[in-house]
Amino acid sequence: MTEIIRADGRTPDQLRPITIERGWSQQAEGSALISFGRTRVLCTASFTGGVPRWLSGKGKGWVTAEYSMLPRSTNERTDRESVKGRIGGRTHEISRLIGRSLRAVVDTKALGENTIVLDCDVLQADGGTRTAAITGAYVALADALAWGKEHRFIAQRANPLIDSVAAVSVGIIDGEPMLDLAYVEDVRAETDMNVVVTGRGLFVEVQGTAEGAPFDRRELGSLLDLAESGCRELASLQSRALGSGDDDQDVAAS
Repeated sequence: MTEIIRADGRTPDQLRPITIERGWSQQAEGSALISFGRTRVLCTASFTGGVPRWLSGKGKGWVTAEYSMLPRSTNERTDRESVKGRIGGRTHEISRLIGRSLRAVVDTKALGENTIVLDCDVLQADGGTRTAAITGAYVALADALAWGKEHRFIAQRANPLIDSVAAVSVGIIDGEPMLDLAYVEDVRAETDMNVVVTGRGLFVEVQGTAEGAPFDRRELGSLLDLAESGCRELASLQSRALGSGDDDQDVAAS
């Protein structure tokens, strides 16, 4: 596998250069600017007391997410969905994916009746925006939870964050499984898959589609192995970003 060299010089099992700039926003309770190569996503976490009406009085908190792409995050300008007057199906689907992924690693009872909203805004898109959003949003979420405990919105002995979570894309191109697809690879992939994995190695979501020929069980296994390996690397970067306690830590890997 590693003898094949991709257009950007990577091997099939290699992530793009990754950077995590923790504490990028001074106003938010948690934030991170994450880059997967040329894909850049700003993730901010807002902590508020109270929960949606349907959760009130149940002793549980809520974690949710909103995803959007800036008008010139792509090669051509697109109108803001707020101007169009409706949110597109893709945006809804990705927002829900991010929310599900983060809730998978939060003990909502330990969170108490508090809400954390993750806003994931794509500043520049070059493939893998949803996976970058999940990976960066985890860092922002961890800081927002720490803020909540520091300000006594969360009980001091509570541990609402029960695991880490990261996500990465994989795909088959010219018959070869590859990790972390850039846009030029994504558009020609025979199979395209987004995989969300916890720090313990458990799967939260596997989104896979055969764009060309159907894939078999062996190919699926190869893709999942690549994704697990990539998410372990991402989890290590997340841990490094959060490890020092500095709000403005910048962690990079290539």
